[in-house]
Amino acid sequence: MSSILDRIQFRTVATDGVELRVAITGEGPLVVMVHGWPESWYSWRHQMGPIADAGYQVAAIDVRGYGGSSKPHAVEAYDMESLTGDVAGLIPALGHDSAILIGHDWGAPIVWNTALLHPTRVSAVSGLSVPYLGPGPAPFIDIVKQVFTANGRFFYQVYFQDEGVGEAELEANIRGGLRRVYYAISGDAQDGTWPTDKPHGATLLEGLPDPDPFPAWLTETDIDYFVAEFERSGFRGPLNRYRNHQRDFDLLNALPDKRIHQPALYIGGTRDLVLKMLPGKDMVASMKPLMPNLSDAVLLEGIGHWTQQEAPEQVTDLLLEWINSLKKQ
Repeated sequence: MSSILDRIQFRTVATDGVELRVAITGEGPLVVMVHGWPESWYSWRHQMGPIADAGYQVAAIDVRGYGGSSKPHAVEAYDMESLTGDVAGLIPALGHDSAILIGHDWGAPIVWNTALLHPTRVSAVSGLSVPYLGPGPAPFIDIVKQVFTANGRFFYQVYFQDEGVGEAELEANIRGGLRRVYYAISGDAQDGTWPTDKPHGATLLEGLPDPDPFPAWLTETDIDYFVAEFERSGFRGPLNRYRNHQRDFDLLNALPDKRIHQPALYIGGTRDLVLKMLPGKDMVASMKPLMPNLSDAVLLEGIGHWTQQEAPEQVTDLLLEWINSLKKQ
């Protein structure tokens, strides 16, 4: 299979007061792909070509703060209102009235909430790894502080709250940091690789191994690409996303209808720690009442957090089957 880099075109698109770098291939109805942390448009390299070949224009973005997109400094520039506005504005900027959205990790809440906040721009929506649970009873950061911090336990999103701290740790050794994070929550890592007993006050990378060799789903060429992207972007914008829980809660909790009504699909992995983030809560089951047109919630056996990279063929097949089914609706 030829590299996706051989067949895409990069465009810089102005939307919602910023410029997004967008990797584009194919012609037809628009499919927008939104990556998570700490990633890039490149995270969709396995899916873009096959979906374009099925008759779609595929646009994978660098989320603001990443890669070739604008990098505002202010924390509040990365709230959910801004990020969903970026996606909603991209769609007409590319000449379309609406689009199918697909997101992974933080990209999943971005596309779920774009469907909620900008429903006329979104014809269907799929999230990978992170289910849609609505705003919840309180800001997520408050909930995890009660579950983890109050019991003296480390939680990465709490660690990210202090500006500059996580940035300094990750930027001191970008390659090593990315390798450790990618591996620790992959399906290849043994249970406990992402420590559950690390005390509050520890650092993100403390106790995380750097595997040699890295599992085959991420090649050295792939790692080189991600490293180069973060060498130019740094980590402030990406980490600012974690500093907006209160703003996001205030925005989304005020909505009179918190259900997503568009056709929807969820794909996760049985070894994805996201689904075990809140002990005792079945997050997939909790999602279904909020999504009346959820066609399926698929869990891929043995797959960890990096859904579409760890299981590229399975995810591509599931997405294509779902996208093609939308034509019949």
